[in-house]
Amino acid sequence: MAEEMLLAEDGKCVGSLTKSLLAVAFLASFGSSMLYGYNLAVVNSPAEYIKAFYNQTMVARNGTGLDDKKLTLFYSVTVSVFAIGGMVGSLLVGILVTRFGRKGTLVRITCLVFIAGAFMGFSRTFGSPEMIIVGRFITGVHSGISLSVVPMYLGEIAPKNLRGFLGLVPSIFICLGVFIAQILGLHELLGKEEHWPLFLSLVVIPTMFQLMLLPWFPESPRYLLIEKRNVHATITALKWYRSKVNIQAEIEEMQEEQRSMSSVQTVSVIGLLKDRSVRWQVITIVVVNIGMQLSGIDAIWFYTNAIFENAGIPVPQIQYTTVGTGAIEVIAGCVGCFTIERLGRRPLMIGGFTFMGICCAGITLSLMFQSHYISVACVVGIIAGFCIGPAGVPFLITAELFKQSHRPAAYTVAGCLNWLSNFTIGFVFPFLQMSAGAYCYLVFFGVCMAVAAYVFFIVPETKNKTFVEISQMFAARNGMLEEESSELSVVNNLKLAKMNGYGTVDLEYEAIEKKK
Repeated sequence: MAEEMLLAEDGKCVGSLTKSLLAVAFLASFGSSMLYGYNLAVVNSPAEYIKAFYNQTMVARNGTGLDDKKLTLFYSVTVSVFAIGGMVGSLLVGILVTRFGRKGTLVRITCLVFIAGAFMGFSRTFGSPEMIIVGRFITGVHSGISLSVVPMYLGEIAPKNLRGFLGLVPSIFICLGVFIAQILGLHELLGKEEHWPLFLSLVVIPTMFQLMLLPWFPESPRYLLIEKRNVHATITALKWYRSKVNIQAEIEEMQEEQRSMSSVQTVSVIGLLKDRSVRWQVITIVVVNIGMQLSGIDAIWFYTNAIFENAGIPVPQIQYTTVGTGAIEVIAGCVGCFTIERLGRRPLMIGGFTFMGICCAGITLSLMFQSHYISVACVVGIIAGFCIGPAGVPFLITAELFKQSHRPAAYTVAGCLNWLSNFTIGFVFPFLQMSAGAYCYLVFFGVCMAVAAYVFFIVPETKNKTFVEISQMFAARNGMLEEESSELSVVNNLKLAKMNGYGTVDLEYEAIEKKK
C-alpha cells in the first residue's frame, strides 16, 4: 500500500486515501446512493407497459378500463410517490442516526429495499397496481434516509483533506444508478413488456451486497467519541481507517470540537432553527438545497426525449441518445470528485450553477429561434454542469458547516427541503411551461444565477478545514465571535496521553471538565 500519511502545507500530518476508506465509500454508495439514481430513471423505459398493466387490471376488476386522464393520473402518482417517500425518509434521519449511528442506520434500512423489491416484483403476479405504488413509496423512504446518511457517514470518517473527494463519491454512484437504469431499459435488455417487474425489483441486488459487507466496517469515529464517549471504540475505528501516526492528533481535534459545543446532546430541528450561532449555516443549506432542485435539472431530465425528438433524432434512436447523456453524467461526476480537493467547493458550486444558468438561457433562445441542435447542446451542458458540482456539493457542505450536535438536524432540514423542492418542480413545471412557453427556462436561469451569487458572496471555502475551524469562520457573520472564542479557549488545556501508541483522554482533561 502507498504511504498512509502525507504532510500538509502547514506542517501537520493529514490522512491519505487508504483501502479501508475507499472500500467503505464505494460500498455505502453502491448499496444506497446508487439506488436513488436507479429509482429516478427506472420507470421511464417501461412507462407504457406499466400503464397497460394498470388498464388491464382495472378491466379485470371493474369490466371497464381507465380513460387517458385517469391513467395518466395513476401513473403520475406512481412516479411522484417516490418523492413523497423521500420527504418522509428525510424527516427520520435525525432520529435514526442519533439512535443507531451512521453505519447502523444504513445497515438497518436495507430491510426497506427488500420489502419494496418484493412488492414491485410480485405486483403483476398478484394483479395489484397498488403494490407498485407502495413499493415506490418505500424505496423513496429508503432514498430519503440514505441520501443524507451516506454523505454524513463519509464526511465524518474522512480526514479533512479527503472529505471533499469521499463526499462526492455518492454523487458519482447516483449518476451511475441513472446510467445503469438507462442501459437496462434498452429494448435489447430489460426494456420488454415481460421484464418490467424484474426491472423494478433489481434494487435488491446492490442492497444484498451492502448488507453482507457493511456491518464488518466500523461506525463513525466522531459519533463514537463525541456522542457515545467510547474512546476504545473510537481508537479501534481510527486504526481501521487510518495509520497509527496521527490517530492521537485526530482524537484531540474531535475533543476540541466536543469542547466547543454547548452540549453533546443532539439538537432538534426546532433547536437548530432557533440557534443564532448557526444562523448563516442554516440559511446556506436552505439556499443551496432548494437551488439544487429549482435549477431546472428535473425539468430537463423529464423533457429530454421531447427535445431530442424535436431536434430530428429518430424516435427509435432516442433511447440510445438518452444513454449517452447518462454517460456524460457519470463522467461529469467523476470530474467533480477528482478536482474538488484541488479546486475547492466554491468553484464547483459557482461554476456549476453559472454554467447551468447560461445553458437555461440558451434553451430559451434556441426554442425562440427554432435552433434544435443548440437546445440539445444546452441540455447536455445543463446535465454536465449539474453533475460536476451542484449534484453533490450541497450534501457535502451540509456535513461540513455543522458540528456533531447540529449535523443530524441540519441533514433533516436539507433533505426535507430537497425532496419538497423536487416534488414542487415536478408538479409546477408543466403549468409553468404552458403559461410561459419558451420563457419558462428563464426562471431556472434566475435561480441558478442567484444561488451562484449567494455562494460567491456568502459561503467561505471549507476545503482542508476542521469542523471547528469552519464554525469559527461563520462566527463573526453570526455575531458570535466573542462567545465562540471564549468556548474554544479551554482547548489549549486539552492533552492526550499515549496508550499503546494511540490517544486516550488524559486525566488533566477530565479535571478541566469537572472544574467547568
